[in-house]
Amino acid sequence: MKQSLDLKLGQHLTITPQLQQAIRLLQLSSLELQQEIQEALESNPLLEEIDEESGAKSESEGESLNGQSDDSATDNVEGDEPGDSGEERVQEDYAGEASEERVQEDYAGDAWEDTFDTPASIADRPGNRDDGLPDIDTRNSAPLTLRDHLLWQMQMTQFTPRDVQIAMALIDAINEDGYLRAGTEEIQQALGADDPVEADEIEAVLHQIQNFDPIGVGARSLSECLLLQLKAMDADIPYLEEARLLARSEHLDLLAARDFKALRRVMKLKPEDLQPAITLIQHLNPRPGSSIQANQASYITPDIVVKKFRGVWRAELNGHVTPRLRINNQYERLIQRGKDSADNKYLQERLQEARWFLKSLSSRNDTLLKVARAIVDRQRAFFDHGPEAMKPLVLHDIAEVVEMHESTISRVTTNKYMLTPRGIFELKYFFSSHVSTADGGTCSATAIRSLIKKMIEEETTTKPISDSRIAELLAEQGIYVARRTVAKYRESLNIPPSSQRKSLV
Repeated sequence: MKQSLDLKLGQHLTITPQLQQAIRLLQLSSLELQQEIQEALESNPLLEEIDEESGAKSESEGESLNGQSDDSATDNVEGDEPGDSGEERVQEDYAGEASEERVQEDYAGDAWEDTFDTPASIADRPGNRDDGLPDIDTRNSAPLTLRDHLLWQMQMTQFTPRDVQIAMALIDAINEDGYLRAGTEEIQQALGADDPVEADEIEAVLHQIQNFDPIGVGARSLSECLLLQLKAMDADIPYLEEARLLARSEHLDLLAARDFKALRRVMKLKPEDLQPAITLIQHLNPRPGSSIQANQASYITPDIVVKKFRGVWRAELNGHVTPRLRINNQYERLIQRGKDSADNKYLQERLQEARWFLKSLSSRNDTLLKVARAIVDRQRAFFDHGPEAMKPLVLHDIAEVVEMHESTISRVTTNKYMLTPRGIFELKYFFSSHVSTADGGTCSATAIRSLIKKMIEEETTTKPISDSRIAELLAEQGIYVARRTVAKYRESLNIPPSSQRKSLV
């Protein structure tokens, strides 16, 4: 085979490290972004955070939005071109609009309080008071499991050493819902055959555990769980005896099937006496172990804030999500042009990384703001009238407006949240498929779900409307959907079928 050298021209797409960093920052949530920024501050000495005192001074000296000085922003770095900075794009978007500081003042002013009504009871809660003290209960406490809760109560009970072993075996056999999922023989095998334990001993210790908190724990069936909770109630409660009779297993099966005629016949009760007993049963907790939560609460930090400003809905970045960064001028002055020492090269590399990071961060904020404003512009009816006025929207629609690829829009809207007067929503909430209407238009799937929910809330409980009837009511409004589509939307709202929503009165 003959070897030769040929010269060919071609084009190919290469993802540079800078582009990879920009894409990675774009898909991070607010909490992940804060962690990424903290790691960058710890690893790069040329990056520093702007505090409140120095922030006002740096702005007067011409600092940009992300903290980079004008001189450092205009210096050419290897791989960068003049005029290609993401900061310039941000400044163009902000041209003719209120500055970030004025927007923050508007949100903190009386207009914000007029938009969001905060009850005094919520503001006065200890966890919501900004008194400078840490919330020890919610932040520093270890998560409590049901097993830990039961073991603590066991230690406070006067058990013999033999009873303690039995109690620990029983507690280990209780699942997260609070039910005992092991029989007497299994408990005896778990305790060992060296010193056999009688079934009566296990039953006696189990009765003690069933008196622990939460009430109903240690039950072996749903019927026993409900009876334990009814047993702990005051004897003067009306219809308590009827509720205990209803809590029997053979009656619970009829209640689950909503066969009220058979229930009245078997229990020999009138409808006016059966319904209060059913209501009392419905107020019990079928999963008592769920009241002891082992998972800590997760908090959402909105990336975008939407507020009505002079009659127009506006979207702005939440300035409290990420700290403001800039180049450390002291280290930057130590860099000497043309010097090849190891220290000088290290500072040059860190300076280039810092500029790339600031540029990627600015590009992320710019893209997020553009997408959020495009969404708010398309869904203004939602902010004015609620979910029933939601318009159909797909990623392609926003991609055309902001002139970006759909994959970029998908990254931007994932794990990003928007604070609105109607609550906090993920950006993907505003995207939904469409259904054709009688007049040739389209209706959002979110709006249809809202209509279904409203119909079910207004239905007569003694004769709930079926999925077929809901489809007919929607057709009368010009929205044609199949019965199976109604059932799918109803299930997504966690609403049971009509047979399970029926009541006596």
